[in-house]
Amino acid sequence: GIGSGISLFILAGVAQRIMWSSFNPIIMGDGKSYGAFIALGQTILGGQPLGNAFFRYIDGALTAYPTMLGFITTVVVFVIVIYMEGVRVELPISHANYRGFRGKYPIKLLYVSVLPVIFASALFANVYVFAQLLSSHFGQNNFWVSLLGAFEGDSPIGGLAYYVTAPRSIAQVGADPVRALIFVGIMVAFCVIFSLTWLEVGGLGPSTVAKQLVDSGMQIPGFRRSDRSIEMILKRYIPVVTILGGAIIGLIASVSEFFGVFGSGMGILLAVGILYQYYQLLVQEQVAEMYPAFGRVLGG
Repeated sequence: GIGSGISLFILAGVAQRIMWSSFNPIIMGDGKSYGAFIALGQTILGGQPLGNAFFRYIDGALTAYPTMLGFITTVVVFVIVIYMEGVRVELPISHANYRGFRGKYPIKLLYVSVLPVIFASALFANVYVFAQLLSSHFGQNNFWVSLLGAFEGDSPIGGLAYYVTAPRSIAQVGADPVRALIFVGIMVAFCVIFSLTWLEVGGLGPSTVAKQLVDSGMQIPGFRRSDRSIEMILKRYIPVVTILGGAIIGLIASVSEFFGVFGSGMGILLAVGILYQYYQLLVQEQVAEMYPAFGRVLGG
């Protein structure tokens, strides 16, 4: 097959959560179905204001149930991420041994894709789990344990675990806007840090890419064909797009959570990234068949 089976499982899981949030018929505390579209139909047929399908209440308090606002946010996030995936800087390249063979080497705005969000979310999940374990074992009267996280049931109400857990609705954001701002700041900061880390760990740095291009017989027209000169050109772009892309991904993933996006902000980013990855693999297969020399560059 093409690509990774794990990616397909992730994509299927995100799609399942989106369908569940859209069409789940189970009746909830507000007297409507859990699914946003079924709740919309119940709102219209019941003669209620249309706004009740965008903001669902129980006894005057906003709930975290799926709403049409969450669905619209999901569509908007899909469109934004797809657009961001297409934003790139293209460097002209040519083959040193085949005159007339020219192409472009793309440096995407989302250079390290959505990996920083995965790492940041995994880190936050570990903080939550360790805080909950320590709280249940030592109790919440311990100062250091409460500093890591204080809980009411399974919900964090204080400590670091509280600030690395995303508010899942507008109501939660309105109840504690400072928490929302801190969460966005932490998410963006860690996404930038993990982007720069993966740049070197994943072999995507300027020096590695320059060596790959030279070893494949490629060069940038007008510049000497050497690792050093190509690396200097790549250093103008790669670190900048890495930082900017990491910050954008962190901002999208965190803010989308506030509007109740279906499947979570990270899930939507993963789904779009996986779909775009499969599209790229298919294009690369076609390019590799047409231009074997360029195919070696694409394959690393």
